[in-house]
Amino acid sequence: MYDKRVKIFIGMGLSLLLIALLRLVQMQLLADSSLQDEIAALKRQRGRSRQLNTLRGQILDRKGRVLATDSPQFQIAVDYRLTRFYDDRVVEAMELLARDRTNPSVLYDLQKEVEAKRSDLQRIIHDCSAFGADPNAIERRIRSLNDEKWNLRTFIAWVRGGPDPNLVARYGGRINSIPPSEAEVDFERRYPDRADRLRRIARVDDLAGMYDSEPLLELETEDDIFAAQIEFMDINDVSIVPKGQRQYPYGSTAAQTIGWVGPAEADHYTELLKHDRLASYREGEVCGRRPGVEYVCEAILRGRRGELVYDIDRKLIRQSETVFGKDVQLTLDIELQRRIENYITDRTLNPNYLAPSSVVVIQVRTGDVLALVSTPTYDLNRVRYDYGALMGDPNHPLWNRAISQQYPPGSSIKPLILIAGLEEKVVAADEIISCPSAPAPPGWPNCLIYRNNRFGHDVRWDNIARNAIKGSCNIYFTHAADRLDRAALQQWLYRFGYGHRVPLNYPPAPSDEIEPRQLIQAQGQISWKRPETTIASFEDIPALRDVDKRLFGIGQGNLWASPLQVANSFATLARGGLARPPRLFLQPQTPGRPEETVDLNISPETLQVVYDGMNAVVNETGGSGQNAFRPSGLARQGVKVLGKTGSTERPYHAWFAGFAEDDEGAKIAFAVLIEGGQQGSRDAAPVARDVIQFCVDAGYVGTPSDMPIPTRP
Repeated sequence: MYDKRVKIFIGMGLSLLLIALLRLVQMQLLADSSLQDEIAALKRQRGRSRQLNTLRGQILDRKGRVLATDSPQFQIAVDYRLTRFYDDRVVEAMELLARDRTNPSVLYDLQKEVEAKRSDLQRIIHDCSAFGADPNAIERRIRSLNDEKWNLRTFIAWVRGGPDPNLVARYGGRINSIPPSEAEVDFERRYPDRADRLRRIARVDDLAGMYDSEPLLELETEDDIFAAQIEFMDINDVSIVPKGQRQYPYGSTAAQTIGWVGPAEADHYTELLKHDRLASYREGEVCGRRPGVEYVCEAILRGRRGELVYDIDRKLIRQSETVFGKDVQLTLDIELQRRIENYITDRTLNPNYLAPSSVVVIQVRTGDVLALVSTPTYDLNRVRYDYGALMGDPNHPLWNRAISQQYPPGSSIKPLILIAGLEEKVVAADEIISCPSAPAPPGWPNCLIYRNNRFGHDVRWDNIARNAIKGSCNIYFTHAADRLDRAALQQWLYRFGYGHRVPLNYPPAPSDEIEPRQLIQAQGQISWKRPETTIASFEDIPALRDVDKRLFGIGQGNLWASPLQVANSFATLARGGLARPPRLFLQPQTPGRPEETVDLNISPETLQVVYDGMNAVVNETGGSGQNAFRPSGLARQGVKVLGKTGSTERPYHAWFAGFAEDDEGAKIAFAVLIEGGQQGSRDAAPVARDVIQFCVDAGYVGTPSDMPIPTRP
């Protein structure tokens, strides 16, 4: 009987053992079992992820020259998984948790691990000296990293343990606003036993970014990079990682247009990509700062981080590749831009070298903006360090005068006023509007020639339309503008691009979730009061008063425009009245963007009168710009210049704007502004003359006399 019971017991035991063995085999060998899936899921939940660095895309000019780039710098980086063993507080906490385990070998294994890891850290500290580092500085860096992590873990342990509600209420419920020192005092009060606190801190082991690699030392040369890889290849949690350092090879050239990068701190910067975990900003990363291309194209240039995801056994279970930022290519010719900037700020070449100035050059056929000059400028490689001084500079070097500032256009507006008058038939091309040698009636501006010489244009010629352009007669254009219907005058200015922002061809954002950005642009003013909202259509523009019209005729009063608007209006004139938005971006292209060319339907007869007058400004005796262009030699290079001087008072500025063409049909339009300039003929026209020569040298118009005809870009 007893033997039978023993046999039954042994049989049941063997059966249970067999069942257990079969279950164990299922758990170990059957990858598709539900338990295996649960274990894998648990490993993933308790695993770690490591996000990799990314490199920002480049900004290029029209010929592929690099304007902004991330220059890779390699660093020796270390993980908190390793550095924590150099922190006595962490080791003490880990030992407390080990003693809580029933298996005494756990504490022994931990002590052996601590010894091995500290040996690795001592080796790292020592070996970094081979790369020019002070071992004491490396040790301080490791201790500093440990302190940052420990303080964060302490704060989170306090939060998870239940903070004092009165303390939280004192800071308006914003727990992150509570100073760490006060949080630590409350933590010690609630958990007076130090060992208890250490255990709680040690259990905070799941923070995002807790185990990201932290830089110890930058490697200077390729030999150092290779040597470091060999030196530390056998130490876990040490890596050689790239870090992008933004570089601007052309320094201060086109600084306001290119823009710069700075720390991604303020909400209006970090909000852009907050919904994309691998593109959003981490501590210490940079982003484009307003208002340049770096900012406008941030979502394109930024890229996305790669990610390595490990399970609890530190086995790689998922990997996503780094997506580097895309390049952005501009229409600017950076060498042309640099030559213009250097010329304007050269005291031996430009008497107004200290005056804030702007130059815009547009290729007429394509609408490409070849130069967008604003001086004074600043060094993009130093702007983060010099920002305070730049902000306080009375000449405002951070402003992009070419597009974001507006000025009275002065007499540069007169060709457009003449077009409006001729097309609306309030003046005739051969009609004489007398400019006598006498002061103007009250309420009417005097002619500049009378103010300077005490005689009028009547003593020089019949003051018909083309001669009025030639001599820039205020009397003629105040009367012509005064005859125009108010709305008709505004409509003509609006159609030429005044009174609203110039529609540049911004590249599209990578997704519909990302809010598009634009450069800061002045929309100007063509009404009796400054608009309070963005002008989207002509109907949004406030009305004009009768008293404003005569001042509009000479580009003053409540008429304001940016240099880009002025240059673009002359590009329209150079196309024979075909208005087209200028283009600043070549890549990425705006998909499906039409040419958006609008025919203003200006009669050939009107255009010819205006062209004749603008030609006379430059090429005929008595023309307001003739003295500046007489020594140019542009005609010998096949270049014909049609231009218009401009001068304003209160505020005082000097203008010269127009276009240049050659026998092959190539044309460039331009606008030159000199803040504080007294006369367009004296202060702005010589600059325009030399800018045109630079464009000839660059191959955009004409043929340099000592060179073969270049291929048009």
